[in-house]
Amino acid sequence: MTTALITGATAGIGAAFARRLARDGHNLVLVARDADRLSEHATELHDRHGIEASVLTADLATEEGLTAVRERLTDRTHPVDLLVNNAGFGLKGRYLEVPMEDELRMLRVHCEAVLRLTSAAVLGMRERGRGGVVNVASVAAFLPRGTYGASKAWVVQFTQGAAQDLAGSGVRLLALCPGFVRTEFHERAGMAVDGIPGWMWLDADKVVDAALKDLARGRTVSIPDPRYKALLGASKLVPRGVMGRVSSGSGRRYGPR
Repeated sequence: MTTALITGATAGIGAAFARRLARDGHNLVLVARDADRLSEHATELHDRHGIEASVLTADLATEEGLTAVRERLTDRTHPVDLLVNNAGFGLKGRYLEVPMEDELRMLRVHCEAVLRLTSAAVLGMRERGRGGVVNVASVAAFLPRGTYGASKAWVVQFTQGAAQDLAGSGVRLLALCPGFVRTEFHERAGMAVDGIPGWMWLDADKVVDAALKDLARGRTVSIPDPRYKALLGASKLVPRGVMGRVSSGSGRRYGPR
């Protein structure tokens, strides 16, 4: 039986990955900061699907948390076959309105953690000749959206580059780029979403289904909805200066994901 490790596993897209993978018969390692929610989620998945679900309480904005997850990923006696780097958060406010320490914390979770944990996981996967990594980014990666969008753009570029370097190794990497998903993400960040049309909201379980299909197909980027694919295609026809003004006008209140 294979094992998947999921960061940010207690809610939203991370919880949806856990439900889907448990249903498919994968053992799980669930990573998040909230020990109580982790234990509750793991127990529920074990009881419902009969899989093994272990928990690892870790804050990926800290060296201690990153080290703990890295050590689990490099445990050769209990290898991880699929890594889902889902942990992330948004910040309320435009550039220069957010404290620098918060910006740096976000970059550590979105960029440094993704780099270090992906690197730790794929070393063993490459030796075994199989494995997969899903790095959760955002459609904000393709739009001028301040430091949040910049961090997600880095995730996309890193994932595509790493996938190219690992081609033929049996290890697949995918950058998942959803739009607005009905999760706790915006509420936790204090972002107002009243102005977002209903048709722009995606279901987390459907996002995960699309991502796993794209991973199996060998794709390196997944935009899990035809509406967002069309929007991004149309955005290429609009001058970046115009897109920048539109994106800046909405601020980070409407950060997708």
